[in-house]
Amino acid sequence: METCPWCEIGKLTPVTGTVYWELPDGTRAVEITETPSSHCENCQALFQSDEIVKGIEDQLFLIDSKQLAKQTKYDELLKMKRLLKRNYFDFGK
Repeated sequence: METCPWCEIGKLTPVTGTVYWELPDGTRAVEITETPSSHCENCQALFQSDEIVKGIEDQLFLIDSKQLAKQTKYDELLKMKRLLKRNYFDFGK
C-alpha cells in the first residue's frame, strides 16, 4: 500500500470520486464522476494520478466541449469522439 504524498502518514486506497475540471477555453467547469482516484485514510485527501490528470486534460482539449454536459462520468468522457487524434500541443513526450 502506498503512503499519501500530502500528509506522508496515511495509506492510500484506490476509489472512484467526483472531480471538477475547468475546460481548456476557460468558459466553464464540468463535474466528472466515477473518476479513478486515491483516498488517504489519514487526511481524507482525494486525488488523481498524473496519468489520470493527463488523460482528462488531453480529452477535454480534443473533444467538442460544447457537446459536454455539466456532469459526465469519467468513462463516458474518455469515449467521446475526438476532433483530433492526439494533443499535438503536448511537447512533453
